[in-house]
Amino acid sequence: MATLLDFRRRIRSVKNTQQITRAMKFVAAARLRRAQESAVAARPYALEIARVLRSTIARIDEPEHPLLAKRPEQRILVIVLSGERGLAGAFNTNILRKAREFLRANQDKQLSLVPVGKKGRDSLKRAGFTFAAEYINVLAKVQFSTAREIAGLLSDLYTKEETDAVYLIFSEFKSVVTANLKVEKLLPVEPETEAVSRVDYIYEQPESKLLGALLPKYVEAQVLRAMLDSSAAEYAARMAAMESATKNAGEVIQALTLHMNKVRQAGITKEIIEIVSGASYGE
Repeated sequence: MATLLDFRRRIRSVKNTQQITRAMKFVAAARLRRAQESAVAARPYALEIARVLRSTIARIDEPEHPLLAKRPEQRILVIVLSGERGLAGAFNTNILRKAREFLRANQDKQLSLVPVGKKGRDSLKRAGFTFAAEYINVLAKVQFSTAREIAGLLSDLYTKEETDAVYLIFSEFKSVVTANLKVEKLLPVEPETEAVSRVDYIYEQPESKLLGALLPKYVEAQVLRAMLDSSAAEYAARMAAMESATKNAGEVIQALTLHMNKVRQAGITKEIIEIVSGASYGE
């Protein structure tokens, strides 16, 4: 049976853990605020450049560009954005489950991956997948230079016809408690319906010339948006997980304190009974 000393040691240990989880919650909350601001600020540009690009494509009778070339999807390149660290609840598990579902659905094709994030890299490497490249320790502080490097790699592989389609798998940040797992087709660019794409833009240069300038910027913007959303979603998941862990630690402390008090009271009662019994025996 556990002694009072055992209970005190256990309570002290849980309290130390609670202090750590509370500190991690505050750190995640501070980083989430900055990541959320960056993710929200990047969305209008990414959406507008996609709208302008599709409007430009719709104005050209037969648009020609290596990034628009459509081929049968026999070789697929998948970019999987996961977390850099654990202690984020089910964030990494959900992303990897979504990725495995997509990979399983396309297992009859030639698959190549670009993991962005240490957790995804480690898990997919153990599963035996082939990597075209890997990027780790880039989501804690997202840099445009990294997004441009990834976008350049994707565009280069697609232009050289080493892949027939490029997909993004990431967690889109919605709110602190909500994230949306997404599988987006990045290349080739899919035109929208005519009613949506024919916006009345005024172009100073020929549409064909603008197309060549817009496509690389479009790929960069979409990769950057996915990285910022994934980073914000990871911090939100970590903050929620640490808040839950802190609350659970408090409940464990209360339960241990209750048990400790019962054991102490039982010991005191036993000692009183022994004193009273000894006194009665002496009389």
